[in-house]
Amino acid sequence: MDDPLDDPLGDVALPGPLGHPVLRREDERHLRGAGRFTDDLAPRDAVHLVVVRSPHGHARIRRIDTAAAAGMPGVVSVWTGAELAGAPAMTGDATAGPLRPLPVQWRLPGMAITEHHALAPEVARFHGEGVAVVVAETAEAAVDAAEMVDVDWEVLPAVTDPRAAADPDAPVLHPDLDGAEGNVLVSLPAGGGNFARARRRADVVIQRTLRNQRVQPTPLEPRAVVAEPGADGRLTVTTATQAPHRIRRFLAESLGIGEHLLRVVAPDVGGGFGAKLHLHPEEVLVAFAARELGRPVRWVATRTEDLLASNHGRDQVQEAELVATSDGRILGLRVRIWAGVGGYLSGMGAGVPAINTGLMVTGVYDISDVDVVTHVVATNTPRVDTYRGAGRPEATYLIERLVDDLAIEVGLDPVEVRRRNLVRRFPHRLPSKAFRLDSGDYEAALDLAVDLADLTHARRRQQAAREEGRLVGLGVALYTEFTGLGPHRALNLVGYDNGGWEHARVSVHPTGDVTVRVGTADHGQGHATTYAQIAGAALGLPTDRITVLEGDTDRVDHGNGTYNSRSMATGGMAVHQAATAVRQKARRVAANALGLPADDVDLVDGHFVVLEPSTLARGLRTVRHGARGLAGAAVGRVTRFQLPDDGMGRHSLAWDEVAQLATSLATYPRGEQPGLETSAFYTPKDMVFPFGAYIAEVEVDPGTGEVTIAQLVAVDDCGPVLNPLLARGQIHGGAAQGLGQALLEGARANPDGTSATGTLQTYAIPRAGDVPRIVAEHTVTPTPHNELGVKGVGEAATIATPAVLVSAVHDALRPLGVPRLDMPLTPARVLAAIHAAQDRS
Repeated sequence: MDDPLDDPLGDVALPGPLGHPVLRREDERHLRGAGRFTDDLAPRDAVHLVVVRSPHGHARIRRIDTAAAAGMPGVVSVWTGAELAGAPAMTGDATAGPLRPLPVQWRLPGMAITEHHALAPEVARFHGEGVAVVVAETAEAAVDAAEMVDVDWEVLPAVTDPRAAADPDAPVLHPDLDGAEGNVLVSLPAGGGNFARARRRADVVIQRTLRNQRVQPTPLEPRAVVAEPGADGRLTVTTATQAPHRIRRFLAESLGIGEHLLRVVAPDVGGGFGAKLHLHPEEVLVAFAARELGRPVRWVATRTEDLLASNHGRDQVQEAELVATSDGRILGLRVRIWAGVGGYLSGMGAGVPAINTGLMVTGVYDISDVDVVTHVVATNTPRVDTYRGAGRPEATYLIERLVDDLAIEVGLDPVEVRRRNLVRRFPHRLPSKAFRLDSGDYEAALDLAVDLADLTHARRRQQAAREEGRLVGLGVALYTEFTGLGPHRALNLVGYDNGGWEHARVSVHPTGDVTVRVGTADHGQGHATTYAQIAGAALGLPTDRITVLEGDTDRVDHGNGTYNSRSMATGGMAVHQAATAVRQKARRVAANALGLPADDVDLVDGHFVVLEPSTLARGLRTVRHGARGLAGAAVGRVTRFQLPDDGMGRHSLAWDEVAQLATSLATYPRGEQPGLETSAFYTPKDMVFPFGAYIAEVEVDPGTGEVTIAQLVAVDDCGPVLNPLLARGQIHGGAAQGLGQALLEGARANPDGTSATGTLQTYAIPRAGDVPRIVAEHTVTPTPHNELGVKGVGEAATIATPAVLVSAVHDALRPLGVPRLDMPLTPARVLAAIHAAQDRS
């Protein structure tokens, strides 16, 4: 097989358009500039909201004077955090209490829960936290008035590093918080086996402290919210989110109203990356203001607001110890993680490091003795939560850096060390017993990556380059992750307050065209294309006859949103199951019309055709046909009317005819309801675990420290590839994002807690010229946990790319004796390391 995508479904045989590189139907509209984003909404009579934000990393509010702002031209209203914290809930019942703090969805066992109000009532705990809002007739008037809000601050000591924040002498952010030890909200152990015993047996001990730096998600579209009160008492909130049903639930909880009074719409969304998954204060504030004022209210974040006040990602300090034999066999792993979660807990903020990292630190390797403790720590920074990969990039980076160091220590090729330690039998239960790797062939992915990179020749090129004094490096990294979320009981055991299900409804119109409604929410993935492929395959229809609806709680009954690369593995399965059920019902309707049992009819090329019925079935059909013919003749003689054609006696019925029969005739199969419409809730049987192997070749300029990527090979295995074009797009985008963390991005704070990277002049993200040509291929190992065999692919490259690029850069710098470097490997950092190494020599 020359190209693995020649066989994108592996051993899974599915009909129709699945597995083909169908072009995205979404693109034409966006290329014409016809997309509709939240900022495009301009409701009549709308007013504009601006948030007054803390200029300090940690400060107490002594006094806020809003009188001058309230008196400015065009100002409609001004509220402070103290006023909102004491405001009655919007039920109109003054006894219902004040606005609730923002919900925390992932409550780890024993964890202290911080209270995050939409506006800080007394103490601001990060630079950019809102303390007041101004609403005015125009955005300009609101900005001008916000500058007139006078806040008397008492600046407090700040701490932004999670390791330092866990120190007993560190400034405490929430001194009255029950259950916390200083800033440590919880310490969660994981692992299994006996690490102490493994260490006693070891020949080699590798100890490293690694920093997985904080990054600031930078979607093309900043966050934005528009809220419109309706005459019926309901409120429509349009917001740039990945999960409208989730936002409706938590918004209702914060506002103190019933979910039925809210409609949440996610129109076109220009990127999310996890940062738009959770409820943010501005959604509460805009909805509150709209209800209070009885007018539409708009808020659109500036780029600086997005960088300062949206959720951030990563931010872990990892102390790790790997023990092994002298021939490179890994015996055990001990890890201590200090994870910064910001000034307040966000929706899943604590679970990302404690579960997604803590349980995945063994990567693709068979390590039986593991000891992990994750400390979840509050810091004077914006909240940290899901960011593309969410905990798995941190786990992959940790284990892959250690395995590289082990290879150097024992004098073996890094590919060989990896090969010796791979998990080879599946299912494979991890030492913690919490996860069970479902399926895989890690060595096949590694072999393909080695072949695609032509690693033997690449090492020769590297050697020749070194002889010329050039700094060329080769890196390798393997990964596995879990996607699709999981069964609700397992999620609930670790404190996750939600099921892992997804919902879809498939409706066939009398014309035969189909509408699919599904509870995920596209924000650039191409769901409308891929879901149409899945439904088309199940229904035997071309994709252009299928319309896909998402992102509206009034048009889609239920949903959990798009994150954790779950859309195909859960949403796709819900669509598949609902569409399959519709097909089965259509088959029964067709068979009834044709006068045969359903088993004697099948859907072939858009027609329900008669197979080879049994003698008995043929006889019964003849009888029914004859009876209907006699009845028709009798009716004709009396009324001169003819019975409508219901297909009786024919040998096939077109899909469109069956759709019409199902909705307009009274000849339904016994026990069936009219119409062709079915919904499905799909709950995963278990987690599914994609995996892959990456190889990179880089060159470091010794004069500037700049890293040039000569080659990046990505081999991923997400099971059968439903749309190779879209899968490759996900890999390319993910690799660009991983490249950003490896080489460019890093949120920095000043000693007082203020941000030093609050603009795109100070926070670098990848440009087109930074992204190399990416060789992206797949191996195909279906999961046994769902009928499609699919896993997820959206986060894969973001997980593996930082590890492989850092591996390659360290390999390039090894001849100079440069020690370990932390990300981002900016030219300045690399150059300083080169100079330091030269000074030492």
